[in-house]
Order: sequence, then structure tokens, then C-alpha cells
Amino acid sequence: MVQRVAILTAGGFAPCLSAAVGQLIQRYTEVGPDWDIICYRHGYEGLLKGDYIEVTPAVRAKAHLLRRYGGSPIGNSRVKLTNTADCVKRGLISEGADALDVAASRLETDGVDILHTVGGDDTNTTAADLAEYLADHNYDLTVVGLPKTIDNDIVPVRQSLGADTAAEQGARFASNVIAEHNAGPNTLIIHEVMGRNCGWLTAATAQKYRQWLMDQEWLPGIGLSQDAWDIHGLYVPEQPFDVAAEAKRLSGVMKATGCVNLFLSEGAGVETIVAELEASGEPVPRDAFGHIRLEKINPGEWFARQFAERIGAQKVLVQKSGYFSRSAPANEVDLQLIDEMVDLAVSSALDQVPGVIGHDEDDNDILRPIEFPRIAGHKAFDVSQTWFREMLTDIGQV
Repeated sequence: MVQRVAILTAGGFAPCLSAAVGQLIQRYTEVGPDWDIICYRHGYEGLLKGDYIEVTPAVRAKAHLLRRYGGSPIGNSRVKLTNTADCVKRGLISEGADALDVAASRLETDGVDILHTVGGDDTNTTAADLAEYLADHNYDLTVVGLPKTIDNDIVPVRQSLGADTAAEQGARFASNVIAEHNAGPNTLIIHEVMGRNCGWLTAATAQKYRQWLMDQEWLPGIGLSQDAWDIHGLYVPEQPFDVAAEAKRLSGVMKATGCVNLFLSEGAGVETIVAELEASGEPVPRDAFGHIRLEKINPGEWFARQFAERIGAQKVLVQKSGYFSRSAPANEVDLQLIDEMVDLAVSSALDQVPGVIGHDEDDNDILRPIEFPRIAGHKAFDVSQTWFREMLTDIGQV
């Protein structure tokens, strides 16, 4: 008999967290109005510390309001339960303790029967570690995750929550930033999009931006030119490129158009940047999961240095849409996906079927609870897709 349900959100923000929390509260209020619902503050950090919010009747009654907002009302953090040294360093567990054991004991102490994790590959692989520990130690608790990441790079999930909204918001951001192309002669604009190992978000953002571009009416006689507002280069981690060759091509664009607008995945070129840092003896900053701290190495600035002088740029503008995009409220596409996934997450939890809810690319895209051991990150973006190749052709890159 279910008595208490727990929810946590973790990892980076995505435009689905608030709505997913709200929908989970609404759905459990429908199926178990007398069951307790708690939300651990700041993800696994709150779980380790026993820091949670009790969902009151007043919150249940207005949980639908969470669908209107971005961010996460219950807070996020990046904590890896198997990284003992980091958990100790952050004061989340004591020296000699096992974070998985602390988390499992806390769930038992808090009387949790069902745990829902809303996060990306790191969150859900951590949930997998926790679920395995719980099973091995005979804890009677079901863990069901929801896939969240704006990178859309969770294996084998077809579409993660928040990704479509992030692409839409990135395109909106770009439409304002690219208006700066005439703020000075020969301007280079670099729109840096989030995407550590996967170029999906950059490509999808570019696609949505160009859809907006094609829908506008232009007036080239006074300088309102579609060519000047277009994307002139698109770079993702999965597609290598030659800096010298691209500089030569973009130099021609600058001469013809008076500006160059680039869309850059923050993971593109990172291997080269890291090699340069290591060769110079500089430390490469990393987070608790071992990921390179991209905000510290500034890929956009590196690209600007590679291209600016070679293409004759007099002004350089590097703008990042990541925080603007990832904290937006979910759009209608994502809200519909949230509703579908939450319904299945709740029914799976009640049936004691653990896993991550998603359209399984290895099982005919069926929406199902995907087994935790099959969840992984860094799914590569398929650059051979027709729509992507056609976009590169349209902007003159291939």
C-alpha cells in the first residue's frame, strides 16, 4: 500500500521541471488523495540531507500553476551518489560513509514507497545506481525517472522533456542577438548554444530560427536583408571542420553581406581547446561527474579568436542562449509530452515497474519504462539526417 511519494529534480535546468513536478502532484492527488507527497530540495543533495518540502493540500489544489513557470520550484544540484569524495567534500556525508547507503537509509526513514527522479542522463544513471542498491539490499521502494535534458542526448530516449522548448527559446534569443549585425561594420556574431557532447540542440535551434527567418517579409532596399539575418555557419561536435577552409568561406560572406552569423554548439572544438590548455600546463576545470566546465573554457571566445582576424571582423559579439533557454516555461509540445510521460510514470510506479519513461528507440519508439541499465548519456546527433544536410546546403556550408 502506497503511503508516501517523493519527487526530486536534479542536474541542469530544462523547460519542463516545474511543469513535471506540478503534473506529478496533480496525478497523485487524483489516484491517491490521502497519500503523502514530499519533494526533496535540490535533488540528491536534499535526499542525503533529509531536506524536503511536504506538499500541503493548498499546494495540491493549485499545483497546475507550476505548468506556467520555468526553473524548478524544488531546486536542483549536481550530486553523484557514487562519487564519495565529492559528497564528503561538500559535507553531504561523513568520512567513511557510503552515499548510496545514506540515501537508501534516508528514503526508508522518510517512509518513501515511490521515488520519482526528473533529470538527464547523470540524474537517471545515479537513479539507476540507487535503484540497484535498493534492490540488492531489499528495500521495498520503486524508482521511476523522467528524462530531462535540453541536449536531447539520453540513450535510448527519442525525445527528452524540455528539448523542444529550449530550441524554440534559443531561436527567439537569436532573433534579437542577430539584429546586432548592423551595430558596426563587418560584425561577427557567435551564438553559443548548450550541448556538451551532442549537437541536437544547436541544429534544432538553427532549424527553428530559419523557419522564423523564412516567414518574415524583408526590405533589402534599405538594408533589411534576409541574407544579413541568416545563419552563415553551424558547428556541432559530431561534424569536424577545417578552420582555415571555413575562414576562407566566411571571409567571402563578410565581403558580400557585411556580417557573419554563426551558431555554435558549446561542445564543438572542445577537444582542441582542452589540448591547448593541457599543452600550456593550465588545469582543465571539471565537475563532480568529470565533465569539463565549459563555462570556464569559453568555446565561443575560442572560436571568435580563430575567425575574427581571418575574416576581417571589426566587431565581435559572443552571446550564449543557454540560461535563457533552459529556464523557460515548457511550450505546448513539451507540456503534452510531460502529461503522457507522467501518466505512465505514475501507473508504472503503482505497478512497481522501475525505469525511465521514454519513447524507446530500440523498441519501435514505444513509450515505456526503459530499464535503468540501458540509460546512458552522450547520444550523438545524427548529422546525416536529410533536414540537417539540407540546412547546411542552404546556408552554403556544404
